[in-house]
Amino acid sequence: MIKGLHHNAYRCRDSEETRRFYEDFLGLPLVHTLKIEQTKTGRATGVLHTFFQLDDGSCLAFFEAPDMPFEFKEQHDFDLHIALEVEPETLDRMMAKGKAEGREVRGVSDHHFIRSIYFRDPNGYVIELAAKVAGHESDMDPKKNRARDMLDKWQSTKPGATRAA
Repeated sequence: MIKGLHHNAYRCRDSEETRRFYEDFLGLPLVHTLKIEQTKTGRATGVLHTFFQLDDGSCLAFFEAPDMPFEFKEQHDFDLHIALEVEPETLDRMMAKGKAEGREVRGVSDHHFIRSIYFRDPNGYVIELAAKVAGHESDMDPKKNRARDMLDKWQSTKPGATRAA
């Protein structure tokens, strides 16, 4: 039924500033732009929708809508982040590149099934670059990793949980 991810879309402050980060810094090519001059409800607008393609063909997309204020609030990494898969050797190269450009870079974080570094894009979104480590496939196999058991235990032990009779 669901074949894969076509795109995730987010708001941006400035399309060119966003392009510089995603295309020039991260290396994701700008593959499509769509100017929207009228909403499906018939309201006149001026929105630019941009698409940056990943190697698998999916995209990260952004909407710049100057006539529609949007509050960009700082998010904790747990609240919202975009994780992009890279080859292991890419982590060190991108960490060095980010530091050389004066960007905030965090990591390398070892999550046992992936290693990650983190940046903020010009809009404040946290971008995680994640590299798989040996054993990743086994760690992501629910028959081996007991994911459902861990979720059920979490649900039953968190504050306010009701126990099944």
